[in-house]
Amino acid sequence: MLHDEAMENITSFLPQIKIFESLPAEVMREIEQLVTRSNTYKLPKNYILQTPDDERNGLFFVIAGKLRLYKTNSAGKQHTVCILSEGGMFGEVETFSLGNRGTYVETMEDSIVFSIPTEQFEPLLRKYSELSLRFLSEISKRLRDQEELVEKLVFRDLRGKVLYFLNRLSKKFGIEENGYRKIDIPLTHQELANMIGATREAVSLTLQELSNEGIIVTSRRMVMIHIEKAMKELA
Repeated sequence: MLHDEAMENITSFLPQIKIFESLPAEVMREIEQLVTRSNTYKLPKNYILQTPDDERNGLFFVIAGKLRLYKTNSAGKQHTVCILSEGGMFGEVETFSLGNRGTYVETMEDSIVFSIPTEQFEPLLRKYSELSLRFLSEISKRLRDQEELVEKLVFRDLRGKVLYFLNRLSKKFGIEENGYRKIDIPLTHQELANMIGATREAVSLTLQELSNEGIIVTSRRMVMIHIEKAMKELA
């Protein structure tokens, strides 16, 4: 259970979540009142928060940590839909869907997640039109991102898929260092293979090939991507 200081930190973090940024004080006060111990979860790494057979009701916000949303095919291969870090959200309410139906949601590291049940959030959407518009904007962005991801992963060979996905991760979670972007997520070859629906052996060979060509630098659970070389190949 989270202590009082942690609960206060969550409340102070809410305005940093994109859909809540710069909302009127009266709206934020109502949202802050929804933060309780009963709907705030401290989760360990590799915890499965949702499965296709047990979908969560309401909206979930990542306060700390990282979550991976993925689907599986008939052969059991995993395909990553997206990765959420601090400030990310997922879930479904009656008025809006963030496109997470049929997905698994799993923590990639120790995480803290805050939820708002549908029956508590729907009245806010009806009451405050600005909040509804924020959700419409977020949904449109999600659809564009997912369409691009599907297009790139379907029409590229394995090398292209690996490089595209690494570049995508580096843009979202990367730290620039001397012409490289270091992906700030501990990432094994198996985890990367799961993300693009490939085998670990094939991904390992591709990573070695990219490393030999100086496009990436790898070490134990760390990848750095050469910005200029990667952009040149992906263009």
